[in-house]
Amino acid sequence: MEGQTLTGILKKVAGEFPDRRAVSVPGRIDLSHAQLDGLVESAAARLAAAGVRGGDVVALTFPNTVELVIAFLAVIRARAVAAPLNPAYTEEEFEFYLSDSESVLLLTNPEGNAAAQAAAAVVGIPHATASLSSPAGPLQISLPERFESVLESSNDPSDVALFLHTSGTTSRPKGVPLTQRNLAASVSNIRSVYHLTESDSTVIVLPLFHVHGLVAALLSSLSAGAAVTLPASGRFSASSFWSDMRSAAATWYTAVPTIHQIVLDRHSNRPEPDGYPKLRFIRSCSASLAPSILERLESAFGAPVLEAYAMTEASHQMTSNPLPSDGPHKPGSVGRPAGLELAVLNEDGAQLPPDVPGEVCIRGANVTSGYKNNPEASKAAFKFGWFHTGDVGFVDADGYLHLVGRIKELINRGGEKISPIEVDAVLLGHPDIAQAVAFGVPDDKYGEEINCAVIPREALEISEDDVLRYCRKNLAAFKVPKKVFITDSLPKTATGKIQRRIVAEHFVAPAKAPRAGA
Repeated sequence: MEGQTLTGILKKVAGEFPDRRAVSVPGRIDLSHAQLDGLVESAAARLAAAGVRGGDVVALTFPNTVELVIAFLAVIRARAVAAPLNPAYTEEEFEFYLSDSESVLLLTNPEGNAAAQAAAAVVGIPHATASLSSPAGPLQISLPERFESVLESSNDPSDVALFLHTSGTTSRPKGVPLTQRNLAASVSNIRSVYHLTESDSTVIVLPLFHVHGLVAALLSSLSAGAAVTLPASGRFSASSFWSDMRSAAATWYTAVPTIHQIVLDRHSNRPEPDGYPKLRFIRSCSASLAPSILERLESAFGAPVLEAYAMTEASHQMTSNPLPSDGPHKPGSVGRPAGLELAVLNEDGAQLPPDVPGEVCIRGANVTSGYKNNPEASKAAFKFGWFHTGDVGFVDADGYLHLVGRIKELINRGGEKISPIEVDAVLLGHPDIAQAVAFGVPDDKYGEEINCAVIPREALEISEDDVLRYCRKNLAAFKVPKKVFITDSLPKTATGKIQRRIVAEHFVAPAKAPRAGA
């Protein structure tokens, strides 16, 4: 039973590779897998002695630090539920997430977080800090001991270990409980697709409060006996990324398209004088990667770029393009199912043939069993015995999935359904455009029209006419944007994801109703 849990997998790895590097922070700390396991065990016992019990939800809000890694693993080792939260949330947001998750404790670094602590006071839960003063530990947790430690000897696959919220792109965020079994299945799937072993190493560039960074970069690496490096600043920095990668002897990294574009732009303007490490692969996930960006990445860094498809409800990964040894990777595709079943269904639940678009649906051991305290959303999501992703896509004859867009983001222009992802890809093929996003806006004549926002490449200028001429050459007339916004920034989530609805509100709503002082 223990082998079907994430904590069981990590315990086994600590026994198999005790002396191999597990977690590093440049200039501060290097922990082996055995050291990490020891710190996690003692911290879990400490939490149990302070009264944290199985099923209790512990909210964690930290930068990307070694303390967060140990605290997260300790919470789930104690059979409690870890709820990582974005440190940049406002007090009001913290109140919502602490209440909705039913957290019993807020844990932060010693510097604390004023907004989170104020919210915890309103919600009525205690705040504690966690700090690691030396590699030998222990993790100091500022909680009084209430009991003798009653740390249970093993975790159960059905234990809820992680509680996250959907990003709320189309509605109020929904709470997603993920079990030890879900996480164990997910890291096993990811390890298998990318052949991760104890010889691999990566630098974590994504926040660990998000499922992409937490599961794909951190937990999958640790479960393989591999190594992770956390940037000394606690966040991604383009200026130190490649030096960290070289120091870590990194073999791969995973990021969202926005970060890939930042890395590419820096390479174009300030190539690394010491060159780039030899990578086995580069992974892209959490948003669509335009084929033109994929080609530039491969050309610049000499490694295959593998686009994947994931969501919180699937404990992250659902599909991925394979390594070259396992088959071709197809630009514009998010690859083949990775350790789960996938089907494209019509509105009646019937499976559609290759190349016919419908809703992408999945089932497997990594998929949540439902949303917390939201039976209506759970029922809607699990119709016909499948989890419905809300994405439109089709599977080609080779079994590769191609995404068309979110069901609610497809642009319906006078009855013509237009994929904003397709328009994005064309825009990003323009040599002077660095970032681009297409979105739908209300229109009296057609119901909806296409607009887009673009960021020019550094030190270059581009006009709306330039963009429209390029679109007319590369898109059918009904897909050409009606209006182009030239900008130097796009609103993004904390993980670097661009949400079309937010972009539309940012550019279009202010034009309709200017705010005072704007």
